[in-house]
This record gives sequence, structure tokens and C-alpha cells, in this order.
Amino acid sequence: MSSNKKIAAVVLTTVALSIGTVGVANASPSKSKSVSVRTTSTKTSINAVGSPMAGPMMGGQEAEFKTILAALVTKGTITQAQSDAITAAVTAARTAHDATRVADQAANSAQRTAHEALITSTIGIDAATIKTRLAAGESLGAIAGAKKATLITVLVADASKNIDAAVTAGKITAAQATTLKAGLTAQITAGVDAVGGPRGRGIGMGMGGHGGRGMGMNH
Repeated sequence: MSSNKKIAAVVLTTVALSIGTVGVANASPSKSKSVSVRTTSTKTSINAVGSPMAGPMMGGQEAEFKTILAALVTKGTITQAQSDAITAAVTAARTAHDATRVADQAANSAQRTAHEALITSTIGIDAATIKTRLAAGESLGAIAGAKKATLITVLVADASKNIDAAVTAGKITAAQATTLKAGLTAQITAGVDAVGGPRGRGIGMGMGGHGGRGMGMNH
């Protein structure tokens, strides 16, 4: 990226700040869209300068960002107060982003554990055995045997509860919830009957979507 493009990127950030639109990218676990925000420490300094809130900056990247801001102040493109405000906004955005990511990871882990417990308690088989049999090519429905219908009913109820919670939390609308619930039984039944092999560490078979877990083995 040329110096002019770098300066343009910082000026755009300044403009955004001046009209109050500097925000933090957040991960809405939409995550059938189970979204997991992953930040990488391998971003180049050019990417970090071009999009300073894309992820944590390494020492050199942060120094370069500050150097560009200082140059803009010297040229009179922005004021020192604006430079300080940009730096503060970027730091706050990164901090908020990291906190959200950690919270999402913890919530997803707890959700996965609870879901596995629901499945094991419903069919009466321990998680290790289920995972081994799934990896060997059996479907969860085959493993559940005579308890397959009960398992589907329990999973549908659990997914419905998660969808309702997503509506309450404002993550989806009531109309979206109705659409998700309409195909819930069919989708979960298909997931229970699917033969997937060793695709991950978990055994979750919940309803994918806003506030829910994806079909198949959790990663």
C-alpha cells in the first residue's frame, strides 16, 4: 500500500470518528451461522494500518500506525486532538472486540457441553462411546436406537428454547424465529439420521441458526 493510500485509510477513520460511526466489529453467533470470531496475529502491517480495528496490532504495526498519525498531525491534515481520539477509539474497539470474542468462546463451549449432556442423558450412552461410534460411521439415530424419537423430540424442544432466547436477546425477529421453527423437526431428524464420520470433537445435533448450534458434530 502506498503512503497516499495509508494516509487515506487513516483520514477515513478520522472522518468516521468525527461523525460518531467508529465502532467495533462484533460476532453475532449467527454463528446456521454459528459465528466464531477469530483474530490472527499474522496480519501484515499494511492490513493493520488499512483497517486498524481488524485485529490486534503487533508492536511494529502499532508503531507504524502512530507514525502515520503523527505525520498527518504535522501536515495539518488532522489535529493532535483528533489523532489522540483515533488512537483511543482504536484501542477501545480492539479491547471490546477481544472481550466479546472471549465471551463468545466461553458461551459456545458451555453450550456444547450442555448439549452433549442432553444427548447422553436422553439415550443413556456416555459421550465417549457416542463419539467413537459416530467416528466409526454410525448415525446418532442408529446409536439412539429405540430412543431415537425421544431424542428428536428433546432436541427440537431445546432448539426451540434457544430460538426463543435469541428473540428475547434481540438477535433475531419473531418472524425469523417462526421461519426457523417451521423446519426444525425435519432438519433435526435429518441431522440425527445423517452419517457424518469423525468431523469434530463434539456430538451436538442441535438446530443451526441464530443463537443455536449447528447440525452435526460440533467443532
